[in-house]
Amino acid sequence: MKFFIDTANLDQIKEAEELGILDGVTTNPSLMAKEGITGKENIIQHYVDICNIVNGDVSAEVIATDLEGMIREGEELAKLHKNIVVKIPMIKDGIKALKYFSNKGIKTNCTLVFSAGQALLAAKAGATYVSPFIGRLDDVSYDGIELIEQIRLIYDNYMFDTQILAASVRHTMHVIKCAEVGADVMTGPLSSIVGLLKHPLTDNGLAQFLADYAKGNS
Repeated sequence: MKFFIDTANLDQIKEAEELGILDGVTTNPSLMAKEGITGKENIIQHYVDICNIVNGDVSAEVIATDLEGMIREGEELAKLHKNIVVKIPMIKDGIKALKYFSNKGIKTNCTLVFSAGQALLAAKAGATYVSPFIGRLDDVSYDGIELIEQIRLIYDNYMFDTQILAASVRHTMHVIKCAEVGADVMTGPLSSIVGLLKHPLTDNGLAQFLADYAKGNS
């Protein structure tokens, strides 16, 4: 399973990259605004800065919701760097845009997916990635992991190449569950990745080893 980090914070991206297991980055207008990145020129430069850190796919989201606007913005974004993946919303014109970019050989990420039917449409249109938002589904008492399972079954039935990118991952157990049910990619905060390192028995065992070593060398 690929590990993406969902942020616009360059320090966090660098920290994740230094772990040696980072495969890519996802971000969106809300995450950009959280970092104080506003204005088209600043946002564009920030995408380039991210691409210069990470040797992997970087999802850059269009703002337009009409076909012509999405195509125009998407083509501009795709020209920024070879790692850019154009992020398209799951709407009617979004499906058309996914097909357009697929025909052009431009990588895409279909975002704001909340049902198996939406994921099926995205795959039919040739999306590179589909992003079901599991955390937001959990928030409304729907099992986000179950949706990943449904999509996995459908994609395997028909051998779709679209990768399942589990988005809105909130914590470490989300990561584990996504791996169990066959998500191709997870994207979440740095804490959800670093959290995989932690176990009290590891901490206790290391402390004991160090204590025993100190006794033997005192």
